[in-house]
Amino acid sequence: MKVFNLIPLALCLSFSVPSFATQRALTIDDIMQFETLQQPVISDNGKVIAVQATPDRGDSRALVRFSDNSKRYQIDHGSNVKVSADGRFVLADIEPPLFDRETEKSDDLPHSVVLLATDSGTTQQFDEVESTLFGDNGAYLLIKHKPVKDDEDAAQALAAKTNEPSTDEQTKPDVDEKDVGTNVTLIKLATSEQITLNNVTKFAFDKAGNYVAVLQNKHQVHQMSLVKLESLTSEILYDSNSEQLESLAISPDGRFVALTKGDASVARYGREHSLLLLDTDTKKSQIYRQDNGWSYNQYSSLQFSKDNQRLFVGRVASVAQQAQLPKYNDAADVVNPEIITAQKQLRIWHGDDPKIKPQEVKEYAKELKRTYLAVLHLQTNNMVQLADESVPDVAYGEQRDYLVASSDVPYQKMITWAGFYRDVYLVDLNTGNKQLILAQQPSDSMPTLSPHAKFLAYFKQGGVYLFDISSGRSINLTHNISTPFADEDHDYPIEAPGYGFGPWLGDDSGITVYDKYDMWQFDTSSHQGFMLTKGDGRKSKTQFRVVGLAKEKRLPAVISQGQKILLQGYSHSTKADTFYRATVGKQGVTALTEGDSKLTLLARSTDADTVVFSKQRYDLYPDLYSANINNVQNAIQITELDTQRNDFAWGRAELVHWRDGDGVKMDGVLIKPANYQVGKAYPTMVYFYRFMSDRLHAFPDMKLNHRPNFAWYADNGYAIFLPDIRFEIGYPGISSVKALTAGVQKIIEMGVADPNAVGIQGHSWGGYQSAYAVTQTNIFKAVVTGAPVSNMTSAYSGIRHGSGLARQFQYETGQSRIGASLFAAPQKYVENSPIFYADRIQTPMMIMFGDKDDAVPWEQGVELYLAMRRAGKDVVFLQYQDEPHHLKKYPNKLDYSIKMKQYFDHYLKGAPAPTWLSQGEAYQEYKKAD
Repeated sequence: MKVFNLIPLALCLSFSVPSFATQRALTIDDIMQFETLQQPVISDNGKVIAVQATPDRGDSRALVRFSDNSKRYQIDHGSNVKVSADGRFVLADIEPPLFDRETEKSDDLPHSVVLLATDSGTTQQFDEVESTLFGDNGAYLLIKHKPVKDDEDAAQALAAKTNEPSTDEQTKPDVDEKDVGTNVTLIKLATSEQITLNNVTKFAFDKAGNYVAVLQNKHQVHQMSLVKLESLTSEILYDSNSEQLESLAISPDGRFVALTKGDASVARYGREHSLLLLDTDTKKSQIYRQDNGWSYNQYSSLQFSKDNQRLFVGRVASVAQQAQLPKYNDAADVVNPEIITAQKQLRIWHGDDPKIKPQEVKEYAKELKRTYLAVLHLQTNNMVQLADESVPDVAYGEQRDYLVASSDVPYQKMITWAGFYRDVYLVDLNTGNKQLILAQQPSDSMPTLSPHAKFLAYFKQGGVYLFDISSGRSINLTHNISTPFADEDHDYPIEAPGYGFGPWLGDDSGITVYDKYDMWQFDTSSHQGFMLTKGDGRKSKTQFRVVGLAKEKRLPAVISQGQKILLQGYSHSTKADTFYRATVGKQGVTALTEGDSKLTLLARSTDADTVVFSKQRYDLYPDLYSANINNVQNAIQITELDTQRNDFAWGRAELVHWRDGDGVKMDGVLIKPANYQVGKAYPTMVYFYRFMSDRLHAFPDMKLNHRPNFAWYADNGYAIFLPDIRFEIGYPGISSVKALTAGVQKIIEMGVADPNAVGIQGHSWGGYQSAYAVTQTNIFKAVVTGAPVSNMTSAYSGIRHGSGLARQFQYETGQSRIGASLFAAPQKYVENSPIFYADRIQTPMMIMFGDKDDAVPWEQGVELYLAMRRAGKDVVFLQYQDEPHHLKKYPNKLDYSIKMKQYFDHYLKGAPAPTWLSQGEAYQEYKKAD
């Protein structure tokens, strides 16, 4: 195994800053090496922030910063960072070098972590690590090591190589690898004291910081141990020589431990379990077996409520071993029709199946793991089943009386064409009784339950409703308000959704609601509401949304009357963000920041007021800033990755306005090339999907993938145009063409775009639009279309292989926006399909598909290619093997990026055509690697 040498950890980042005279054009190599920051992690006390910096192709590093920027560290090859609650320690996985990752099997690579002490900068490396976990208070670290072969395993491995039986081969049972534990090390971080526990399969810290519960399993030795953290001493609370211990949970106060257990001699698949509840004070225990038709299996989950009063348990209606096909055991079997036909490979698609077979197949593994939530009330010892097969889904919450349950069971068949719906229920935690609240509610408009389960708020048919649980009444909170609460930009053939809800007030006295621009506060007693943002949002076309609230895991954030909250304001006019302060219960907002940039709040400490956010423009990398949430205007910059741009002449982005063919005002982003000269017309790349103008202040994604890299093109003499598209239901193709042609004409009139050198690229929905556009206009001189639907009549009944869903709903109610079935509106399917106009295309086209596309059937690319080939058009088709909807393999992403650039350079800049484009490439098989 290789040992990684860490650079001195107290060093700050350093990048050379060349003079502008040495600036050069961005290259593929530069993009591959350009680092991108991943999601930052902040300590609960807000003092320490860690983040992974990862190049598109290369080795990552972990950056550690104090929020006041007083200390900073770097861990080479660091990834998947974790920070202890008190910020005193940071963990980072250590990635092997890229060459090793590319040339060796994953199991053969070292799996190491580094523990950094942030006060001193000292580090400790642990090898052969499978996973790590800090205790809730940050004082302890548990390291689970990778399984190692014991002497018996080694003996059997050697016997297999020599074809000789080992001495234990006939006596040692065949044990499922998931039933076998591994070693864990528990470390007291303050003193470096540690203990090692063997054969551990599960572990859990209590929130109080007193205990860690551990399940240990090996052949004929199964025990639950409780480790006292202060003394690092272990006590066995339960043991068995025949029962495998499976799931585990410990109550937040450490008073109770729950586990499931089953007969170890029974195959894991069909092993029935029972529930064991242990009192760590009295050492008493109670077993819960099958009751009222409900039992436990290997997937039964366990979770205690935050107040230590309830245990939530996943249960199942039955447990059985996996079915097996009969085998040929004698000569008579091979001519027995019943046994022969049992070997058939057949799937029957029935017209009344709730789900079509591909969806069943895709969801089979998930359904095997499905359990149905029950709750055990610890004080009364009352087990209540909450979910069942007709209402299978219950949203977890800390409410004591009710939770929200939902079911898509009645609508599973109609999902195929109508989209996704659910019935919504309130389920009583004390009785399990369910009350239907909403029937056929859109799945993306689920209601929100108040913190104390007194009210349920939901959006329906343009209105915001409050359901009073005690009275059983629904009140329309917005019926006297003229401001629309439904999506004002909705252009799909289904009912417009709302803009969603903000946080509840913690005492159930109120709820916040969003319209397109403003934030409202409604009183749950008077049912009156007011604009918390005083209407400033709609007046200035600024969208206000609350950000940066402290919250616990799995629980929604709440607010209180008089609390100062942070709002992010997005200007629909300038496309820039501003942070504002508002006060709950009081109208009005106060701007805290200024400037044209995109702000993104990324993290908030749980127990302090520290927030982490990024600020970016097209010409400003989104470095991280830390601040007190009440003083974000005085934020401290804690990373400096923008210096990566210093070697390059970077372009700039600006907002463009025009009107489409129907006179509708449209927006778009124009990125002018580096060293832009006024009056000079440039080759122009058009990239789009739907709304793109909100990317005005977005730093370009410095990766190679299915999209053109904007910075690369702009640094190499291209202008880039990102237009908004607004759709008319029933006519998605022509809607897109009207927006595109009017937008392109605008930038031609501005003198930026060369009218003889405008190219267009789109992928998926953008791929469809780009393919359709060139059947209706010759304004584009080259088109690259990735994963396009070319024939809506054949794609309508295609399958999304990633989910197994049929594609019909996409046309009738979804993105494709036809608004009717194929047999109800066949002409619309034809009119919106590029393939039927292939003979009109005058624009050279390059089609790209992965032949394992999991969203659009790749045969759609074949249809378009063959149609253009038959019509004698200029077409080339790139088929990337074993690739899904978006390319995943780096050689293919790199190759596609290079070929796309070569393609546009040829048709828009007059560069010589590469051989693959001028002559194609014959099929060839290569010698297999040794």
